[in-house]
Amino acid sequence: MLIKETLTTSRRDEMIDITRQVAAAVAKQGVSAGLAIVYCSHTTAGIAINENADPDVKRDVLMRLDEVYPWEHPKYRHAEGNTASHLKAITTGTSQTVIVSGGRLLLGRWQGIYFCEFDGPRQREYYVKLVNG
Repeated sequence: MLIKETLTTSRRDEMIDITRQVAAAVAKQGVSAGLAIVYCSHTTAGIAINENADPDVKRDVLMRLDEVYPWEHPKYRHAEGNTASHLKAITTGTSQTVIVSGGRLLLGRWQGIYFCEFDGPRQREYYVKLVNG
């Protein structure tokens, strides 16, 4: 089962909690045990799992990524001018796999699934692949 989700980002860099959407996809498809693979098909965005209780975590992550990969750098050569967004996407990765047990995502108490935008604002999509078993 493959589900395509869309979202609209509002800033150049942001982390959008998509945990509820992924959980809803699991519930809608009736998967009681298996895997939920969340995949981003963009080269300037990623998928991450991290704390979703304190919003300062998102702020701190984005701040540090911006420090490590500044938007402008004298040695960047990519013609589109968004090298930093590609580097951030490589760092976060394009997918996360979550175990489904008892019809629910097996996430830790403070964990959430994030769509990580690094070149917005844009209309984006991501996919949820559900595997029974």
